[in-house]
Amino acid sequence: MLVIASRGSSLALWQARWVERQLAALGHDSRIEIVKTTGDRITGVALNQVGAQVGTKGLFTREIEEALLEGRADLAVHSLKDLPTELPAGLTLAAVPSREDPRDAIVSTRGLRLADLPKGARVGTSSLRRAAQLRKLRPDLRIEPVRGNLDTRLRKLDRGHYDAIVLAAAGLNRLGLQDRVAEIVSPDTICPAVGQGALAIEAAIGAGPLAGLWEKLDDRLTRAAVTAERALLATLGGGCQVPIGALGTVAGGTLHLRGIVVSPDGVRLVRDSLDGPLAEAAEIGRRLGEALLAAGGDDILESVYA
Repeated sequence: MLVIASRGSSLALWQARWVERQLAALGHDSRIEIVKTTGDRITGVALNQVGAQVGTKGLFTREIEEALLEGRADLAVHSLKDLPTELPAGLTLAAVPSREDPRDAIVSTRGLRLADLPKGARVGTSSLRRAAQLRKLRPDLRIEPVRGNLDTRLRKLDRGHYDAIVLAAAGLNRLGLQDRVAEIVSPDTICPAVGQGALAIEAAIGAGPLAGLWEKLDDRLTRAAVTAERALLATLGGGCQVPIGALGTVAGGTLHLRGIVVSPDGVRLVRDSLDGPLAEAAEIGRRLGEALLAAGGDDILESVYA
């Protein structure tokens, strides 16, 4: 029986159970082993402040990866946006299934869209990327941190702590909470996080007969899109808690990659895009990352890391 390592939130377990069902359809029994990560244990501090204390890389994956390396699990299921671009020696991104909606969503107490929120409205987000873009769009809003899993964030909204919160549309869709969405935000308005909406199946390199199994769970088009996004992020030197956004889309055999770097106060923003063949996904990401750095992204990121 295969062991699937996963975080214990309702969304993480939905994702792990989805993979469990795919494995069952392929004739493989599995069970889920819940692993508590550093990011799960530290709940009262904004994520960027957590990163300043313990580092952002692997905040939600490190302990799960240790289970893989120690042989306590055969595979791990992550939200791809949480997975660092540089994996520990001995591990690989074994499969990337077909992607859910990669966009961000506005959930508000009165069903108001972003443009309709009143001046001074309190908007909750734990993401520096989202906060920076919101400040660029609506400097009149009060952007406040919100931590906790998806259920906890929705509960805080319902209790009046915020007028609206920003969440990944994919998580809401997966948990059947589409009716909570006031607005799905265009990537041209708020560029998503690298890998948002995609799942990552991580496993040990050279897993013998399991390697062929992972291939059956991999989606070629999603893999190309997120490969480009992750190459861009690696070029910029960022993790999951930096003001960087990227989205790869595929149409007619061509990969289109857009990316942004924005200062935390929302004042400075660098945006660009690049097209190319799927086979050159990593190179497209690298080239776009370099273009963003040259256009001023390096100065923005230097100020963030200072």
